[in-house]
Amino acid sequence: MDLGSFAEKLMGMDDASWERHTNPWSGWSRLSVLPLFALAVWSRVWLGLWYLVPVVLVLLWVWINPRLFGVPKSTDNWMSTGVLGERIWLKRKQEPIPQHLGRMINLLNFTSALGAVAYIYGLWELHLWWTVIGTVVMFCAKLYCIDFMVKLVAWKNQAAH
Repeated sequence: MDLGSFAEKLMGMDDASWERHTNPWSGWSRLSVLPLFALAVWSRVWLGLWYLVPVVLVLLWVWINPRLFGVPKSTDNWMSTGVLGERIWLKRKQEPIPQHLGRMINLLNFTSALGAVAYIYGLWELHLWWTVIGTVVMFCAKLYCIDFMVKLVAWKNQAAH
């Protein structure tokens, strides 16, 4: 099982939650997770062990977010299409995707993992610049990856015709 499928199972994502997650409000608001988590971890400076409360609240937000918004009237927008592409990506072992798209998405996921190393180091050491650099690298990789998820949907739609 790959990391994406593991995360999907951990989050308890079923068809209904995926459908709700295609709401662009869900996708865009989910981008708040990295800065909120960083703030929650950094709050240990001010809150001591009570920093665990905001950490848990952020983790709860991660779980609630795909379920919070209603099913969108239309998925004809970039973020919704990106979420639809994520489902195609997660099923790539059952339904292969074009190699060039898969390679690029893997490269972007690797780039995001490098950003995560800087982010985690920054959080651990309370080093602002490592935290910011990690956040920026992960954000850029994530947004670019969403764009490739949109390309996956376009490829699947074209292949269907």
